Amino acid sequence: MYRRFDGDKLIVASHNAGKVREINDLLRPFRIDAVSAGDLGLPEPEETGLTFRANAELKALAAAEAANLPALADDSGLAVDALCGDPGIYSARWAETPNGRDFTYAMGRVEEALQDHSNRHARFVCALSLAWPDGHVETFEGTVEGELVFPARGTEGFGYDPIFQAEGHAVTFGEMDPEEKHRISHRADAFRQLINACFNYR
Repeated sequence: MYRRFDGDKLIVASHNAGKVREINDLLRPFRIDAVSAGDLGLPEPEETGLTFRANAELKALAAAEAANLPALADDSGLAVDALCGDPGIYSARWAETPNGRDFTYAMGRVEEALQDHSNRHARFVCALSLAWPDGHVETFEGTVEGELVFPARGTEGFGYDPIFQAEGHAVTFGEMDPEEKHRISHRADAFRQLINACFNYR
């Protein structure tokens, strides 16, 4: 039996503005006051997990304990078949440069790594964890399958969106209307599971 969320405020355990914006859009129908860990000045814990699930739980639990409020954390990334699942849980690290994270640089790294491969199949993966200050946590995983396209296309979304074209669609996530992306994305898949388990009674 899943634990239900019965409060009206939670922490979005992320310092990524794009990710916080997407999660807030998904939470809006439930009239929940969602504030980001970045806005509260909470430190970012080191992501030492070896899976998306482990890192999502680590971040959610750290924020819930620090703020003494329920916290929602996402760990997500791009998994490329021909690269044995890379960049995977290291998706953000592939974007690291001396001047901070640059996903144009990261997308270039992916394209370069695929030069000798014809297989362009990839998926976005999202693990979404809802944690309470007492240490209880519920975690859900979502995916969306697709192909990588180069050069990058579109300025919507964030991260690797401009090179990812979901199955059955002719545009990349970078070109897709945000509402349509919210309907089909890996984060939306995980979020639907979370809502059905922990929020649908509201």
